Amino acid sequence: MARRKSPHLTEAELKLMEVLWGKGSATVAEVVEGVPGHPRPAYSTVLTILRILENKGHVRHTRDGRAFIYHPVLAREDATQNAVTHLVRRFFQGSPELLVLNLIESGKISRAELKRLRSRIEGEK
Repeated sequence: MARRKSPHLTEAELKLMEVLWGKGSATVAEVVEGVPGHPRPAYSTVLTILRILENKGHVRHTRDGRAFIYHPVLAREDATQNAVTHLVRRFFQGSPELLVLNLIESGKISRAELKRLRSRIEGEK
């Protein structure tokens, strides 16, 4: 049975999207060069992942001679919002409050960050 397509970005997909968001558009070779770290992923691996992203509707391509130029369709802000919404639904019963409480109780938010959050919340009243 074929695996269902996930609308969410995998780690590998996110790395390539980061390159495309940073560059605006790129060939497969430019994406390979833009991926941080060593060893870099293989050209064929990047091409496969870009095709998956295109099937998901997150990127599109245009032709420039023989080269395909890939362009992000999914905005970084939309990807972030989708990921946070998925996280809240999956692990926090759909409650953003439970997510924030978890971060506070785990000590993952510093006092300075809490102060900025409090100021932001009070500014919206």
